[in-house]
Amino acid sequence: MPGRPAARKVYAHAKLRRLRRERAMNQVDMARALGISTSYANQIEQGRRPLTVPVLLRIAEVFGVDAEFFSEADEDRLATDLRAALADEACGVPLPATEEITEAARDHPEVARALVTLHRRYRDAAEQAAALAAPGPHGTPLPYGTPLPHGGAPLPPGEPHDEVRDFFYAHHNHFEALDTEAEHTAAATGSGPGRAAGPLAARLAERHGVRVVHAARGRAADARRFDAASGLLFLSPWLSEGQRAFQLATQLALLEHGPLLDALAAGAPELTSPESVALARIGLANYFAGALLMPYAAFHAAAEEGRYDIELLSARFGVGFETVCHRLSTLQRTGRRGVPFSFLRVDRAGNISKRQSATDFHFSRLGGTCPLWTVYEAFSAPGRILPQVAEMPDGKRYFWIARTVTRGGFGHHAPRAEFAVALGCELRHAHRLVYAEGVALDDPRAATAIGLGCRICERRDCAQRARPPAGGRLAIDPDRRTYVPYPVEGRTP
Repeated sequence: MPGRPAARKVYAHAKLRRLRRERAMNQVDMARALGISTSYANQIEQGRRPLTVPVLLRIAEVFGVDAEFFSEADEDRLATDLRAALADEACGVPLPATEEITEAARDHPEVARALVTLHRRYRDAAEQAAALAAPGPHGTPLPYGTPLPHGGAPLPPGEPHDEVRDFFYAHHNHFEALDTEAEHTAAATGSGPGRAAGPLAARLAERHGVRVVHAARGRAADARRFDAASGLLFLSPWLSEGQRAFQLATQLALLEHGPLLDALAAGAPELTSPESVALARIGLANYFAGALLMPYAAFHAAAEEGRYDIELLSARFGVGFETVCHRLSTLQRTGRRGVPFSFLRVDRAGNISKRQSATDFHFSRLGGTCPLWTVYEAFSAPGRILPQVAEMPDGKRYFWIARTVTRGGFGHHAPRAEFAVALGCELRHAHRLVYAEGVALDDPRAATAIGLGCRICERRDCAQRARPPAGGRLAIDPDRRTYVPYPVEGRTP
């Protein structure tokens, strides 16, 4: 078809080599199992031949992996992380060319991951050293071994939140076992959309002897606090019905499905510390809660029928806007997939407190995010859903929607927290969303050029750039009376 881009060839030699080694096979054994010649198997592993569709299907059958296992999304994401690590000015190393970084992530992913992990631990150690060197109560540095100012212990081998994010990403933000158990529990309790709190409280009482009580109104309380000794589950009195049901479902997951949560988190290569495992376990319990309040089959059907209208789904299932967005990012059941979304929550200062992705969109670990992203514009239009077609430096385009949400605020003097939540997908899926109506999806001029943060963004003509990219600096443009980036090897002012 004229004008249609050619299909991208799949070179998955590193992944195929890993599969073979995990199963203690040599190339001859693998070639025999796949029904191909040994020379062809060798050429595939050396990256000289791409994978054909028949071979891909045969590999999926023999090794028991989904065809998406060979998606290049993981490689692209690893290349982004590696570029961010090498671009860190604290490391003081010249930044290799983008093509070399991409090749390193593709051909030697384990080495690339090791470098990213080493950099992450270096940053953690540097932050800890800075905290220990901070002046003490009398203006003198704290002695080595003193607990950190926040009272915490020394940092674990990996940053728990980053490791948990990697863990969920490795599973494409979908856990079929939890979805299945949640559907069974929803059916067994008779809980329906918007009326799950009562049946869940009754199940907790009957099966686990747990009594649900309101926490005191006069003190700041967590949304949920469980006292195992007394069997009391304290819930904040300020929770909405949907939030109350979510907390009850989370507690039910911890009590009834602890072994399943442990099994999913145990042995995950992304989780390298007890803190990471514990945090992942909580995340999995929250996943179960969302799946129970919005059972997969019913929620997927409603989402498709309503063209992913978040406010309609929120009203139908009795949960908040943010909760629906989070659930939409998990719809990756084989045979009944939804739109693959990326989801995040950010505050005005640019701190990302939630990020999940079932797509190949990569969130930057370092250097912040792009101010041209619609998620930041949402703060200027509270409560409105803002769409955006965004184009990344590599040419990939995504469709994003963003809206603000507010937490707290019960009483004139009560503190409030405001966030922007965003949901995005590859542009090819945008026509399935009600929010794309009236948007010029096929017009390149309608796309906003964004990046992953100024430090690693390759765009050199961005008026919003706050700092030079790695390997470059800013030169004065006398005509525009501003600063423009140029390469170090270029001319000097």
